[in-house]
Amino acid sequence: MNPTLVILIVGSMVAVSCAVVGTFLVLRREALMGDAISHAVLPGIAGAFLISGSRDPFVMVLGAGALGLITVLLVEMFNRTGRLKQDASIGVVFPALFSLGVILISRYATQVDLDLDCVLYGEIAYAPWDILSLGGRTIGPKALWVNGAILGLNLALLAAFYKELKLTTFDTGLAATLGFAPTVIHYGLMTAVSVTVVGAFESVGAILVVAMLVVPPATAYLLTDRLSWMLLIACATSVVAAIGGYALARWLDASIAGAIAIVAGAEFTVAFLASPRHGLCSRWSRQGRARNALAERLLLLHLGQEGESESIVGLERRFSWSGRRVTRIIGRLDRRGLVRRQEDQLSLTPAGLALLRDGGDDALWHRGAARTDG
Repeated sequence: MNPTLVILIVGSMVAVSCAVVGTFLVLRREALMGDAISHAVLPGIAGAFLISGSRDPFVMVLGAGALGLITVLLVEMFNRTGRLKQDASIGVVFPALFSLGVILISRYATQVDLDLDCVLYGEIAYAPWDILSLGGRTIGPKALWVNGAILGLNLALLAAFYKELKLTTFDTGLAATLGFAPTVIHYGLMTAVSVTVVGAFESVGAILVVAMLVVPPATAYLLTDRLSWMLLIACATSVVAAIGGYALARWLDASIAGAIAIVAGAEFTVAFLASPRHGLCSRWSRQGRARNALAERLLLLHLGQEGESESIVGLERRFSWSGRRVTRIIGRLDRRGLVRRQEDQLSLTPAGLALLRDGGDDALWHRGAARTDG
């Protein structure tokens, strides 16, 4: 198989696997737990190797899964004491476990192909050359089989427990009342995160897998309010990040995993700025329209209370507005036929008077709010 195609497929598999479980981490506000697990499973990998003497993927997954569950249990144990919040509990647990893993590898695994560079950074460019053999027969790159199996497992779990995951994510109390066992679902999700992380070690490494767990789901979170669409968008943006990151790495002659993270970050930045509903630019636009609607309302109310024309200079002093802003506000009201300008004097038109007389100040406010939401 073409090495480039292998790299793209493996990168896409890892990206989608991380996006599926990462979506629920983001929604549950447990994104840091993904970071903790991705580091804390290191002693599980080292311990599995030292006990078995093998780098068999199944053995590694068992060791990582066990440490992932231990990490979650320790974090929740410290959190339940009431003395530490979850972020502090995570900050206590995962550095300790990660350091233990570093010591085990540096002390007992220096003579084998299990080093910190492999575990921390990974190198997806080597994926096509790490061939898996079964019964003395080569069956293709190991990364394809390992990450393909993990992706299939994650998708199967999502299909089988979608309703349970959705309910326990958004309403734990209702889920418990209906007998959905939120605790079991929670630990099942954390186990899936652990398995996904260890499967991605040799592809993107323990550090960079955090980007794929969090950034694509966070990007999707800004673009939709529906869980099904969030999952689809997270998977799509993660695949685009994998493919775009590989192209960027080829262009820059740089790390593929690092380039994938950069492209994912760029996607998030675009969503953060330009999301129609939650983006920074749309928020500024809504705030600007809300300020304009309030200013128009105040001006109409003031002219209605005065009952006569008012000089534009007087309006500037009255509201402490700049001349440019007063001109813009008057222009918008004039186009709607609510005010009349005669030289330096401003007065209400019959339409403006009727609007105020009929309670139009509230109508104007709601109109401005509708334009804000639109």
